[in-house]
Amino acid sequence: MALNIVLYQPDIPPNTGNIARTCAITGSRLHLIKPLGFSIEDKHLKRAGLDYWHLLDIHLHESLEDFFNKYPKGNFYFSTTKGDKYYTDIKFEDDCFLVFGKETAGLPEEIHRNYKDRCMKIPMLNNSQARSLNLSNSVAIVVYEALRQMKFPNMV
Repeated sequence: MALNIVLYQPDIPPNTGNIARTCAITGSRLHLIKPLGFSIEDKHLKRAGLDYWHLLDIHLHESLEDFFNKYPKGNFYFSTTKGDKYYTDIKFEDDCFLVFGKETAGLPEEIHRNYKDRCMKIPMLNNSQARSLNLSNSVAIVVYEALRQMKFPNMV
């Protein structure tokens, strides 16, 4: 059993490093969709992931189209502030793809149009001065809900 964590065009190295560490410790696969806002050799990225890099199952994709073409039958869920359902309303399944948007811009509008029924949100106060949670926090929240539903497979 495994989850797929997908980051669409991540910008901030420490966020991706923290998410990589979450993936390593939960046995989740990490997918990065280019362009990235940093080099995967970035020292801040490595520092945030500490010494967990060798534990990662990491996949790089040239574009969103490349990603979808590689997984045409993927079970996708999209985390967005524009979702209608809460992440707790989703019944997550093994091998599903949890897709998170770019820190500075979120997911492309085509995702909201084409996958509206697959969009989920984390509840937050309605405050225009606080747009959203930090990406690495959002990933951790959703990943652990999915793992909880699956009864924490292979975990102690």
